Amino acid sequence: MRNVRLDICYDGTRYRGWQRLSSVDNTIQGKLEQTLTRILEEPIEISGSGRTDAGAHALGQVANFHCHSTMAAEEILSRLRRYLPEDIGIYSCRDVHERFHARLNAKTKTYRYRIWNSEQPCVFQRRFVTVLTQELDVPAMEKAAAHLLGEHDFSAFCAAKSKKKSTLRRIDSITITRVGEEIQFDVTGNGFLYNMVRIIVGTLVEVGLQRREASSIPALFGADRADAGVLMNAQGLCLMEVTY
Repeated sequence: MRNVRLDICYDGTRYRGWQRLSSVDNTIQGKLEQTLTRILEEPIEISGSGRTDAGAHALGQVANFHCHSTMAAEEILSRLRRYLPEDIGIYSCRDVHERFHARLNAKTKTYRYRIWNSEQPCVFQRRFVTVLTQELDVPAMEKAAAHLLGEHDFSAFCAAKSKKKSTLRRIDSITITRVGEEIQFDVTGNGFLYNMVRIIVGTLVEVGLQRREASSIPALFGADRADAGVLMNAQGLCLMEVTY
């Protein structure tokens, strides 16, 4: 049986997130599986590197699936591009080692969160940013972000904790950059809990608005969800890269 890797991008605006749901068919995973099943004429189940939230986007999602078909990877790619909706794109399709798994083999993931920090209108990027008109203090947020680096118990930064799942995660870097009217938060780590990046950004934003001190961040490790910052809107979040 073959193992095939897909490198994927998508505008998640109109989707209920990555993960297939039994109650609805409007998910990224669901659309890909339906299309691949049609193309290859056999049931296909795909595994993604991670589950992006409803309304979130991806420039660098990775997935893999197994199949019996002998159709060339180039032909699979051509047909995917023909049949998928225009808001889901496939960069590449290739055969990989049978033991490759998009999620289990991932070493790091990088997410970007974008805030339009201005009173100026943001018409053309409105589906990909969160608008916040109050001025944010970038140096203060950078100081707070430094406390988040390393391995910690991020339970306070998880919207739905599981008793069986560890809340220990490692953050390798957080870069905060102002680009014109926009502030970009790039967060890289070895894995992320449910809504973790959006809550991290929400916490940093509270520091940027002088509603929270940067020095208060360490006290959040192992704390309750109510102790951390707000959950930012999903539309500003994008999965940028997965490394293996």
